[in-house]
Amino acid sequence: MEAVADQCSGKATKTATWDEIVFHILKSKEIRLITYVPDKVLKPLIDRVEADDYFHVVCPAREEEALGIVCGAQMAGMRGILLTQTSGFATLANVLASLPVPYEIPMLMMISERGALGDRQLVQVRVWQTMRPILEALGIPYQSLTAVDEVGFVVEETINQAFATRAPAALILSPLLTKKMSD
Repeated sequence: MEAVADQCSGKATKTATWDEIVFHILKSKEIRLITYVPDKVLKPLIDRVEADDYFHVVCPAREEEALGIVCGAQMAGMRGILLTQTSGFATLANVLASLPVPYEIPMLMMISERGALGDRQLVQVRVWQTMRPILEALGIPYQSLTAVDEVGFVVEETINQAFATRAPAALILSPLLTKKMSD
């Protein structure tokens, strides 16, 4: 398990949360632009990046805008990521197919998984059933984050692969990791 080191002694003091790990990796990989549409599951990470002047945080009205902002920033030399939930991702198929996929833009997405195990909202379940098939149809690699001890490696390697291959990539936050379901 990943641990947060005590700054004075260097000793591990507690197990890091998924959002702490992601926050530190985003910084280490120079992912400065964060776009999102509000989401309860992603809120811990959103709160962290908003509180840190290192990040440029943008909250547009729609996920399609957020994706376009990240792609534009990437083309201008600034690395970014889109934070969204499953239902927000469902609005992105056309934009993904017409911008980052054909133009080989390393578009990073972190998707809070709704509609999965334990979610009893019919709409969320139906949308969830389309997420992986859409990613696969567009040839976008994705990784599911299910345990805190996997987060560091998976997030870092997904970012490395996206930029090395100049391709979009998705990180899916499983409720097994976040322990939170939507209302």
